[in-house]
Amino acid sequence: MTESRTAWGWGLSSVDAAGTTLDVWYPSLTLGEAPADAYRPTHDFGVLEHIEPDARGVRRIPVFTVSHLDEPIVDAADAYLRLHLMSMRLAKPNTLNLDGIFGKLANVVWTNYGPFAVQDFALRKLDVLKAAAGSHVPTPDINVLSVDKFPRMIDYVVPSGVRIGDADRVRLGAHLAEGTTVMHAGFVNFNAGTLGTSMIEGRVSQGVVVGNNSDVGGGASIMGTLSGGGKLRNSIGEHSLLGANAGIGISLGDNCVVEAGLYVTAGTKVTIYDKAKVAAGQPLDTVKGKDLSGKNNILFIRNSVTGAIEARTRKTGIELNAALHKN
Repeated sequence: MTESRTAWGWGLSSVDAAGTTLDVWYPSLTLGEAPADAYRPTHDFGVLEHIEPDARGVRRIPVFTVSHLDEPIVDAADAYLRLHLMSMRLAKPNTLNLDGIFGKLANVVWTNYGPFAVQDFALRKLDVLKAAAGSHVPTPDINVLSVDKFPRMIDYVVPSGVRIGDADRVRLGAHLAEGTTVMHAGFVNFNAGTLGTSMIEGRVSQGVVVGNNSDVGGGASIMGTLSGGGKLRNSIGEHSLLGANAGIGISLGDNCVVEAGLYVTAGTKVTIYDKAKVAAGQPLDTVKGKDLSGKNNILFIRNSVTGAIEARTRKTGIELNAALHKN
């Protein structure tokens, strides 16, 4: 029997008055078997640790977490450890067991003052502002960034060699390889991301990975496991382009292009363009999109005369601007 993969580390948890873990931050993590208690390293959170509640009603408590990565998630600390692993590039998307993650994460009010519990946010906000006013230090208002189970990635992990136009649009648990640019309208969900130099101007949904030197155009969308795709995991290979406002419910292989505005799903009827058959006046073959999923060297276009969606052979892939993606 194969032994379960393991990761471990010290985290700083935020726990509300009801005892609910709102978040856990791990400055570093280690893959492999955790050391025995006698050899366990100590944390270095120092003054960051607050056993007594602050004005938010939140205590900050160090937690030592050991995660068995092939087994279902057991609690919030375990869930946050696995999300950190992906954003730290210690694990790629779709390689960790994320069963039960939604049930282990609380809905949280994410703010510039840190996480708040949803239930008493209005009162706690007032307490925080009063406490700040009493310190005689000018204090800005509390800005709510979102109400969600997942926080922004860069509040916890800032990977090297990437550019992110809007921090709100990359969730913790995203995997961004070095050389990735996420433009302001781009979005990368948890358990999704890039495996190399990439341009992300559209939406990379949960479970989706984008290969090296590929481009997801502005407004483009890739159907993920949370958007009607079930357990099907779509991906984009290397040197491929998903055009502006296009979308796919299938995978693209290497050196593929989907023209702007075209959406190809598993059930889409696609005509295989064959120049020799056209010249001979022979009928062209028609297949479903799923039959072309993951295949290389395909250009998907809509015939502007007949309206039919066609698949044509494409010999070369796209090349991204090297200077733009050099970080």
